[in-house]
Amino acid sequence: MNHPDSARNRWGRLALVGAGSSFALIILGGVVRITGSGMGCGDDWPLCNGELIPPLDLPTMIEYGHRLAALAVSVVVVLLALRAARASHSEGPQIDASVTGTWARLRRLSLLAVVLLVVQILLGAITVWLELPPASVILHLGTAMALLATLTVAASEALGPRRALVKDRASAIGLWSVLFAFVVVVAGGVVANMDAGLACLGFPACNGSWMPAGGNPLIHIHWGHRLLAYLLVIWCLVLPFVMGRVRPWDPDIRRVSLVAMVVAVLQLVIGATMVLTMLNGGFRAAHVGLGALVFVVLVRLAWVARHPATRFAR
Repeated sequence: MNHPDSARNRWGRLALVGAGSSFALIILGGVVRITGSGMGCGDDWPLCNGELIPPLDLPTMIEYGHRLAALAVSVVVVLLALRAARASHSEGPQIDASVTGTWARLRRLSLLAVVLLVVQILLGAITVWLELPPASVILHLGTAMALLATLTVAASEALGPRRALVKDRASAIGLWSVLFAFVVVVAGGVVANMDAGLACLGFPACNGSWMPAGGNPLIHIHWGHRLLAYLLVIWCLVLPFVMGRVRPWDPDIRRVSLVAMVVAVLQLVIGATMVLTMLNGGFRAAHVGLGALVFVVLVRLAWVARHPATRFAR
């Protein structure tokens, strides 16, 4: 008979595969937008140009690949929900619900992932049927980020050691950092889908000014995203010191904070290079990936802050 922890670890590895697949799907979605392949399958959904396996030119291949990747993520999410539902019934009532890694908690996370997946699929279909309206594309991105966060937390819960939940300043800082990063990523999606990428030329200022004027609303959309991104990078730079003061006894939280700082700085460099190269496609794709990576690392930080390995003795 398998040990319960072995089954939980297998579930966690599957959740990790799901998180990695969801991360790759977000990057691939960015590639679809960057290459203008969003209508590569026409306005058909779930078919592609009226066929299950269509003739593949480059735009169709990119969009069709994106759909196949979404199907792979869907299969993983459904498997997670089925396995967690089956295992949670055999766990027994003696498990403390406030401790991480219990099947009851994993079941709730997997059900949330299923709900987000259904919303994501519906938004994807609506986006295709309405021929890429910016509002549905942006909502599609936001839901994808929420699904990525859910799968990241699920993998952390299942693969990490059993930990009790803690509410303190560090956990609040972690949660607000995730929400801030989410807003920045979605704002970046607004810039991309409103074609505001070239509204602000130059770096770090916008068209040579720190207070750009003009009647073009795209300038303000782009500059608003850039200001939010600057604030997020500054916050990530001070985050290791803030978390170190709040939790000097927790080495995990400082380690993840340092990773967030490094990734945020790298994202700033890539973002600057993207602007200075007039939105080079490769740098745009890297910008999408690193933006999602900053978000994932902050999600992991929030989880570590909420579930510390060492309990502070007041």
